[in-house]
Amino acid sequence: MRAAQDTLRGTVNVGAMASVEVVDLPALLGQLHARHPAIDVRLRLATTGSAGLAHALLSGDLDVAFLSLPEHKPAGIDARELATVPLVLVVSAAHPLAQRGDVALADLAGEPFVDFPPGYGNREVVDRAFAAAGVVRRVALEVPDIDMGAALVRHGLGIAFLPAFAIARTPGLHVLDVRGTMLRWSMQLGTSSTRRPSSALRALLELVDLHVVAL
Repeated sequence: MRAAQDTLRGTVNVGAMASVEVVDLPALLGQLHARHPAIDVRLRLATTGSAGLAHALLSGDLDVAFLSLPEHKPAGIDARELATVPLVLVVSAAHPLAQRGDVALADLAGEPFVDFPPGYGNREVVDRAFAAAGVVRRVALEVPDIDMGAALVRHGLGIAFLPAFAIARTPGLHVLDVRGTMLRWSMQLGTSSTRRPSSALRALLELVDLHVVAL
């Protein structure tokens, strides 16, 4: 009877982005289940990027989200940084730019880009860098998945700024240095700042730092 009384119960609604390895989410949820098997987890992968995850946090549809808010966090959200990931410029090995050691953002004005849709944190970082440089960028293809984006670059459909961790697992890509530009993509753990976390959510939050991946 004592064991039954001590069993932690509840549901945690978790939001995350596909193909982002900042947190080993399966390992995190596995450890949560091993410690608290009566907690149910509802996992939602982002379809509208970090902007959509932030909206779901504010509305109460999510209890916690792994997301990227590069410019600022909306009122009502607490966001704790978990990791910062370099974004690197990649082209296919057959692309003419692959013969060069480095480029400037201005050199990329006429190139078709593969990128995430608006609302994703990494897209915002890149858009901001080009706007600050006064360079018009053409996004020819939008895809909400890092590995798919890398594969599209490999097959010559465009060039892209991708997180460095995605490069090693996709052959046929060439990395270029961008003169005077260093793009970094910050990943955060987001929770509501206006709602008290449930016991089930606190149990998950206690385990997050154990599963942050070194990148």
